Formats: sequence, C-alpha cells, structure tokens
Amino acid sequence: MWTYSASSIDAKSKNSDQQWRANYGSESLSKRCSNMMSAEYTLHQLPGPLSTIGAKTVWDVDSQSLFYVDINVAAIRRYDYAENKTYSCTIDGVNPIAPVILVKGKPNNYVVGSGNKLLLVTWDGRSEKGTLVKTLYDLGESEKHVRFNEGKVDPKGRLYAGTMQLESLGDPFQQHEGKLYRFDGKASGEFKMVKDRISISNGLAWNESSKKLYYIDTAALDIKEFDVLENGDLQNETILYDWRVNGEGPGYFGDGMTNDEEGNLYVATWGGSKVQKINPRTKAVELEIDIPAKFVTTVAFGGPKLDELFVATARLDNQSPPAGALFKVTGLGVRGKPMTKMLLQN
Repeated sequence: MWTYSASSIDAKSKNSDQQWRANYGSESLSKRCSNMMSAEYTLHQLPGPLSTIGAKTVWDVDSQSLFYVDINVAAIRRYDYAENKTYSCTIDGVNPIAPVILVKGKPNNYVVGSGNKLLLVTWDGRSEKGTLVKTLYDLGESEKHVRFNEGKVDPKGRLYAGTMQLESLGDPFQQHEGKLYRFDGKASGEFKMVKDRISISNGLAWNESSKKLYYIDTAALDIKEFDVLENGDLQNETILYDWRVNGEGPGYFGDGMTNDEEGNLYVATWGGSKVQKINPRTKAVELEIDIPAKFVTTVAFGGPKLDELFVATARLDNQSPPAGALFKVTGLGVRGKPMTKMLLQN
C-alpha cells in the first residue's frame, strides 16, 4: 500500500502520474494532503491488478466489498475490505462489461451492461470465472452502434443506465448517439428512454430529499440537474455546474460521480488527475483531491463507516503505475450514503 502526500495544492493545477512520481516518489509516505479549504486527507493505493479502464465503483454494505469493472478487459473486480485483497473474474461470451449493479436480496447476482444488452450474471466473488444467466434487456438492432457505459440504482431500486457510441465507429465525444434509460426490474418491466442525444453517459447521483437527479454527459462539460417525478421520469433539465470558462473547457472532463450525506457531489475527472468536491447549493468546487493517475474514472463512498472514498482509475497510453490502480481516500471528515441495490423480480 502506498500513501501519497501533497501540500499547498493550487486549485487550478493538475498533476500527471509522472509528475506525482517525480515530486513524491514511489515510497510510502506518512504525511497528509492539504487542499483548498485546509482539508486533510490521506490517499492509499489498494492491492490489486492495474486496470486498463477501471470504473463503475459500487460499495456493498452486506459483504463489505467494493465492486468495479475493467471495461475492455471485461473483468468484474471485488475488493474485500477485511482481507485487503482484490478478486477478479471474467465471463465467457461477455465483453465488454460496464457497469456492474448489485441485486437486492440476491447475493452473487449482478446486472451488467455488455454492448447494447443488460445481462444477469452470477459470481461467487472469488473464482476466476462468473456465469452468464440470461439477457434481461436487448436494445435491438437499431442500437447496435452503442454500448452501455454507466448505470446506477435510484433510492427506489430502479436502474438508470446510459449508453454511448462504440469507440470503433468514431470519436464518441463528437457524436450524440447515447441515451439514458430507466428500468424498473419487473418481469414485465418497463424499459423507458428518459433522455437522448447523449455523447458519453456517465455520472449519476440522487438527492432524495429534494427529489433531484444529477447527471454527467462527459462531452457536455457540465453537470445537469433534473426534477425526478414519482414514476421516475425526469423534467426541468438545468445546468447545475459548468466546467467551461468563457466557452473554454479546463482540459479534463467529468466522469463518474457520487455524493455524501450532506448532498455534496464528488466527481472523477477524466484527464484531470483529481476528484472534485462540488457543493450543489453554492455551485462551487470546495475541494480537489489529487490522484496519481491522469484518467480518474469513478468514485464511491464505502468502508465500515461509509467515510472512505474509493477511486478507480485507467491506465492508457503506456502510462506508468500507479495509473490503473484502485485508491481510497481517508480523513475527509464526511460520510456517504448506502448504495441502493436493484429490485429485480423473476
């Protein structure tokens, strides 16, 4: 395990993994990190394989484990908190995988996106192979050019899952072929498109008390806010936070997202080497957590007290370790909320 430290970090700066290694080395350090609001935290690298695109983190309170995927390797990974060990599996015929969704009342059952399908799979959490059980939903021939990329479960147990154009068909940042769907999980379940013209469907977070959904289309360079109706439909789309200044992007993009129990958002930055804490009330960045990997993909609160922030990263373009590692951040002084599992009826 490595613990990194930094001090007096400029809010506008971003460090690459090479810069971190040059500044702080690869040895274990015991100092803490200080940042924009004098917050202190410690960053730990967790044991496990380096992922090509590690992503889609979800904390399971029941097993005290963090689940995530390596998208193009098509692996499901499980970090066992008590053992401080990561297990990994692949599933024959299932490639790629994104996201991975926990199922309420059905341990070892998971819903995964693969291409333009949602699949039910099983895995014991330790073996090197999982099993494909069945296809839950197939978007069909008209959507063969897209794949599922992100998905999360809302406080009522409904799955929201979004797509993006296949990378092999062109730059998805330049396309708007993705859509966001809602799936209620019933045997005769409704699978409804709730938003279209999306480039890269990513971060999802809910504020249950205000009945708000926060959503990131990565290429749009903003966080959108929606009112959530009782049936799960979305209305009153507005821009909560815009990364552009005078029409110019910051050089990175919003990716995965979660929130703490106070409603603050934590956003992974693709190309930004950091996680940003954004206050939706003031619409301001309150904290930046530097990560020693250029591509930061997803975040989730976990641990026994739900006060540790897990961060997944990608390792692309022959980047040096620890790019692709899984990290956790301790000492933030906040707690997350238990992640809802999907209600899935046979």
